[in-house]
Amino acid sequence: MAQKATIYKVELSVSDMDRHYYETHKLTVAKHPSETDERLMVRLLAFALNAHEQLEMTKGISTDDEPDIWQKSLSNELELWVSLGQPSEKLVRQSCGKASKVAIYSYGGRTAEMWWDKLKNSTSRFDNLQVMNLSEKDTGELAKLANRSMKLQVNIQDGEVMVSGDEGMVYVTLVEWKSAGQ
Repeated sequence: MAQKATIYKVELSVSDMDRHYYETHKLTVAKHPSETDERLMVRLLAFALNAHEQLEMTKGISTDDEPDIWQKSLSNELELWVSLGQPSEKLVRQSCGKASKVAIYSYGGRTAEMWWDKLKNSTSRFDNLQVMNLSEKDTGELAKLANRSMKLQVNIQDGEVMVSGDEGMVYVTLVEWKSAGQ
């Protein structure tokens, strides 16, 4: 018998001083049975880092042709495609062709480093691709904040990221492996 997704209620307050974006998002997030708390929290962090009134969570892990998060224009053009983990070269290529901007948030320590070493040369032609990496330590700490009902505050200033919730506070360091336009 198939397991059902677990529903998480999240109040995500974003204070992004770098982009001058200050908003609270009330999200209902379905956690796929195969999704870990670590991945769920990376997904919420990626949402906060790209927060916009038209940003949406998608079916993500349960579909191959959708990102984890996307932003569409009012005329339904795909403006932003956000993927987590280590997507295949084919998926990276396809997403760069479909969206104005693609952001990948990689995590997983040595596995992520090996993935990027294999992929980085083939991504140099994509000016709309940004690849960020999160350390195992940071994502492990983020996972500890996971709760079925969360109130999270994400503060972003000068590229520094702080995530706080009822379970504690985590400082996240993002390492940019590829910037858009590079």
